[in-house]
Amino acid sequence: MEGIKVANAPCSWGALEFELGAAAPDHLQVLREIGETGYVGTELGDWGFMPTDPIALRDVVSRFQLDLIGAFVPVPLVKEAAHKRGVEDALRVAGLMAQAGYPDAFVVLADDNGTVPERTSQAGRVRADMGLDTAQWNRVADGAMRVARAVKDEYGMRTVFHHHCAGYVETPEELDSLMTLTDPQLLGLCFDTGHYAFGGGEPVAAVKKYGSRIWHMHFKDYDPHIGQLSRKKGWDYFESVKQGVFCELGKGNVDFEGVLNTLGMERYRGWVVVEQDVLPGMGTPKTCAHNNRVYLSQLGL
Repeated sequence: MEGIKVANAPCSWGALEFELGAAAPDHLQVLREIGETGYVGTELGDWGFMPTDPIALRDVVSRFQLDLIGAFVPVPLVKEAAHKRGVEDALRVAGLMAQAGYPDAFVVLADDNGTVPERTSQAGRVRADMGLDTAQWNRVADGAMRVARAVKDEYGMRTVFHHHCAGYVETPEELDSLMTLTDPQLLGLCFDTGHYAFGGGEPVAAVKKYGSRIWHMHFKDYDPHIGQLSRKKGWDYFESVKQGVFCELGKGNVDFEGVLNTLGMERYRGWVVVEQDVLPGMGTPKTCAHNNRVYLSQLGL
């Protein structure tokens, strides 16, 4: 599709923001394999996964003919006391990307997922009574806006919010609450097809609903069979990922052709980032990355 470029991300190699006690491949292997499997961009990964010196970062990303397009920044937004640190973390990441020569990269803001036991243990089957009250929602929205405003004011860069299973913004209703409470001119949406499906939503309908609010796209598939097993067996988020709830593109139930058609109608001209979340040491990431790129090529990307 015209105007859309395709990236991958370190999380597809098991390089995650969580402390999981196992080693992921280093950034040189990940960047090399992203390039070798046909992608033209990458996200930064967790702070310290890639060089934190801007010259060194630019050198290593350019070495593999890639563009740096964003960085994930988790913040426990429900805690007002954490907002100041969240702003500092976001500015540190934004500053690194800007100084490395990537002023169009996004700060991909998210809740501090996987840290609240109830939400982590119930990922994919969250009930309304597990959610936030009005005061808590206002704190989350205020924190997100504070981060987005600081990033814009300091570096002229944009912030998108990433809804995510095992956090407080997982279900369609929760995402809608945050989008309603925040300024669409200042905070965009990083829409993740797999997290939305696992969280109980229908991705094509959401892309139609949020339209131009979507500034950044994560393509992730969802295996409903694994999701059903997760509910039946009471798996937590990490066990569901370990069991393959986020499968190769085209092997789950996300209608990527419908998503792409809807993005085309919305004149989307941003990035599509393939993210097949795996735990460190799990699976064959390069093979999966290749298969996912072939699948998207068959859809015209």
